[in-house]
Amino acid sequence: MGKYAFPAKYRIRRGADFQRAYGKRCAVSDGNLLIFGCENGLPYPRLGLSVSKRLGKAVVRNRWKRILREAFRLHRERLPVGIDLVIVPRESGTPDLDRAAASLRRLAPRLAKKLGRLHD
Repeated sequence: MGKYAFPAKYRIRRGADFQRAYGKRCAVSDGNLLIFGCENGLPYPRLGLSVSKRLGKAVVRNRWKRILREAFRLHRERLPVGIDLVIVPRESGTPDLDRAAASLRRLAPRLAKKLGRLHD
């Protein structure tokens, strides 16, 4: 598996993990993304997606999910370690990889700082 693969260990799948991130009530946002987070005790970040039906039909929601997974996959090495990121896209227009990646790179360190973690 290559350096930029996206194996299952980087994904949040269990409902309890999503609820832990929401329950921590620690979030950061900009015009594109809202990111909830919590510590995960692992030496790497994990990604969870919550894409609402308000964003559009299934085609649009699935495009959002593909773009957000790709942004995470490409920038995982530069994201803070030891946190779970639950990303909720805003209703700010069409899905765009560059905007999503820029928001993720800007917001993840802010979230880590709010959680009291250093950017590793």
